[in-house]
Amino acid sequence: MRKVSVFIVTVLWLLGVSLAATAQNVSSIPQDKIRKIEAAISATMAKENIPGMSVAVVMDKKLVWANGYGFADLENKVAAKASTVYRLASISKTITSTAVLQLVERGKLDLDAPVQNYCPAFPPKQWPVTTRQVLGHLGGIRHYLAKDFPENTRHFNSINDSLSFFKDDPLIHQPGSKYFYSSYGYNLLGCVIEGASGMTYLNFVRDYVFKPALMMTIREDEVAAIIANRAQGYSKDKSGQLRNSELADTSYKIPGGGFCATVEDVAKFASALQTGKLLKPESLKQAWSKQRTSDGKATAYGLGWQLNERHGVKEISHGGNQARVTTYLYMLPERGLAVVLMMNLEGVGSRVELARQISDIVLP
Repeated sequence: MRKVSVFIVTVLWLLGVSLAATAQNVSSIPQDKIRKIEAAISATMAKENIPGMSVAVVMDKKLVWANGYGFADLENKVAAKASTVYRLASISKTITSTAVLQLVERGKLDLDAPVQNYCPAFPPKQWPVTTRQVLGHLGGIRHYLAKDFPENTRHFNSINDSLSFFKDDPLIHQPGSKYFYSSYGYNLLGCVIEGASGMTYLNFVRDYVFKPALMMTIREDEVAAIIANRAQGYSKDKSGQLRNSELADTSYKIPGGGFCATVEDVAKFASALQTGKLLKPESLKQAWSKQRTSDGKATAYGLGWQLNERHGVKEISHGGNQARVTTYLYMLPERGLAVVLMMNLEGVGSRVELARQISDIVLP
């Protein structure tokens, strides 16, 4: 019955029976298209039993529309809005990538130098590994293991401390030889940013990413902090029933998955990238170009971004999935478009499909 009741509440919400919609911007999207977008959102929420979702759309490189649907907190019947704050999960990697490339532009960081030049806290390994390789998940650094998870409720006070999960482990393969996704690799990049910039990681991204992009709500996701409008998070048990998410302190991986923000702030980040406020065109070209393994095989990943092509148009994106959330940042830079999806349910499988649906609705 609980699953059915959540579905009914969600449908009533989308039909406007619960409360009025909470669009935060004067929309330049025609109302007939907004109705189609909301129909697609409603169908996805019903199919996946998503408690709450917030969505933002960038057109012509500007934030034009944002809204929230369902509930940010089921137990207290708090509505999801454009102003609801969610964990970014691995969208955080795109912020770290941007910071790295800014330091390259300033001549403070060499992508092809050993990471230890900037992060001596990471011990030398059986092979040298570079910042470029780590950015493209070619560095041979491991991802999560089962032994790590009892530790992820512990709070870490610095980037260097968070290296303790993996810094003493050998590389799992020779850097450059194969693609292997690693969130821990982005912890290492946080340390590289600190060494190259002479600033803490958080101070650097605040000054050089968040402020220029006019991102007002984004911050590190701190479990003990009081964060206004923060969404509760949910998972499903084996029977498909909704449960409160387990505790996870993301301070152990801030550069790879430890920020929280609204969809509007992530849309502003996408807009700032597309309008050249954060990186030069040649840096974006690097970031949005497929990396290659040492034997010449192209991966589907650039420098901090997932890459694809659809209908002859380049798709630039990054998804996230962790305790409390599923997130997705989808961009068609050639068309000046971005779609941001944030949901307070883990493991939503149809995020790419929904982002593409919205893109197809709003673009000519």
